[in-house]
Amino acid sequence: MKKAILSGNEAFARGAHEAGVRLASAYPGTPSTEILENVIKYPEIDASWATNEKVSLEVAIGASFGGARALVTTKHVGVNVMADPLFTLSYTGVRGGLVIVVADDPEMHSSQNEQDSRNYAKFAKVPMFEPADSQEALDFTRLAFEASEKFDTPVFIRSTTRISHSKSIVELGEPVQGLPEPRLERDPGKLVMLPANARKRHPMVEQRLRDMAEWSATQGFNRVEEGSGEIGIITAGVAYQYAREVFPEASVLKLGLVHPLPKGLIRDFAARFKTVYVIEELDPFLEEQIRAMGIEVLGKDKLPICGELTPGRIEASLLGAKAELPLHSGEVIPNRPPNMCPGCPHRGVFLGLNRLKAYVTGDIGCYTLGFLPPLSAMDTCVCMGASIGNATGISRVLPPEERSKVVAVIGDSTFLHSGITGLMDMVYNKSAATVIILDNRITAMTGRQENPTSGFTLAGSEAYEVDLEQICRAVGVKHVQVIDPYEIDKTRELIRSEMARPEVSVIITRRPCMLIKRDVVEIKPPLYVDEDKCTACKACLKLGCPAIEWQDREGAKGKCHVNKHLCVGCGVCEQVCKFGAFGVCHVE
Repeated sequence: MKKAILSGNEAFARGAHEAGVRLASAYPGTPSTEILENVIKYPEIDASWATNEKVSLEVAIGASFGGARALVTTKHVGVNVMADPLFTLSYTGVRGGLVIVVADDPEMHSSQNEQDSRNYAKFAKVPMFEPADSQEALDFTRLAFEASEKFDTPVFIRSTTRISHSKSIVELGEPVQGLPEPRLERDPGKLVMLPANARKRHPMVEQRLRDMAEWSATQGFNRVEEGSGEIGIITAGVAYQYAREVFPEASVLKLGLVHPLPKGLIRDFAARFKTVYVIEELDPFLEEQIRAMGIEVLGKDKLPICGELTPGRIEASLLGAKAELPLHSGEVIPNRPPNMCPGCPHRGVFLGLNRLKAYVTGDIGCYTLGFLPPLSAMDTCVCMGASIGNATGISRVLPPEERSKVVAVIGDSTFLHSGITGLMDMVYNKSAATVIILDNRITAMTGRQENPTSGFTLAGSEAYEVDLEQICRAVGVKHVQVIDPYEIDKTRELIRSEMARPEVSVIITRRPCMLIKRDVVEIKPPLYVDEDKCTACKACLKLGCPAIEWQDREGAKGKCHVNKHLCVGCGVCEQVCKFGAFGVCHVE
């Protein structure tokens, strides 16, 4: 048997290949992004980035209705966006298997909340598997497609950051053979969810969950690992690994299917032990259902409900051990606070907004870092696409003298994801606010993924390049301006003039991300600071550029310094220096 070391996300992709998936769709989002980026290694799968998570699921539903197996991947908050088709898909069921891999982000390494996606499985009445390592990520992906078709249902697989990004040894299998070829097959009674049809389907959904619970009690993915002593542990996912480390001698009921639960198996297991711990990350999802069965267990009354679990946190919570200290190598490591990259085209825009004292409704992307000092130019940030709607609401309730201060800021990819409808509403309801679309030609924060403004597909082939100006004008915006954000004085003056306009206006700041994949960014020599001209006014430090450092000097005035290894020569700092202290390094 061939083996490989794979991350969880690589294993999900491999599992899709082995399961015979024909189509995969997603909107990028950490920690799930790499699944689709690995799926394109398997050319038989038609994989693509969608404009948002709702569209990605709808595309996959179409493929499933056509008889093909289809995969959707998303981060946890993406399920909120796809919830509308998801809940009805639970009623229609599938033709070809349909699996949604959702990656939760406990500890919020790169997310705005810690929602637990297992609640969606129960809410939408959709079964959910939860792997504990990369091998199970692969195996459960194959299994989920089989279960999807066996029980006529979409199936969730829940990952978490540690499963998605950790690597372990995986045994690879061969792709399944003999799957039916996709073809049209009419079945309106199943696929047209009018009330009359939906009423017939709902009891089938309930029976399906009962059937799956009974089936899962006999499957190997729900298993008892016998130990010794009077402690029994019920767990799933990555928490299983931590529980095993802390309680190596205990008996464990490891659940592979976390919804619906095998209640008979749980009841029989719990009855054998004096103390039963339920060890799970985030919400007491398993614990509440087990308590509702009348079984006394210990869980979130001792374990933290917020953040990730670790062996140390479990040991401290359940055994009273001294809380673990953060890992430290002993080496001095430079601070790396969250910051926009050197040369980021967004930096000058936020400097301008700060100087203009704008009230900025922000959005999700690299530019959310504009909230941080020294730029400190973001006042709200809720979710993908919310900035424009937030600006509309605020401007409609403010007095005229404050209304002009409201500016919505949104990235190009986020605008296409869910900002367009907010802009349409802003125009339709005659609101007055300024919208800035930060067009850096890429979905940058999740790792530079393509989107419809980039003109390229997931696989790198050329595609139609969406015209943002035309979209804005098409929804009724009369004033659309495009500017290079490296020209910081012009950018600030344009923002000032548009803020004074008593109607909707859009400014598109267009310059490619410094890290864009294609070689379109002009490489310039780094800058330096002429110490004789630097007055130590620190104006350049207010840009928050990581390439500009402050150097204290004993007995003398400190000076600014440019780190040549970081500077990309964008020249923005040169524009804010009133003393001409920045110069361009000579490059041979």
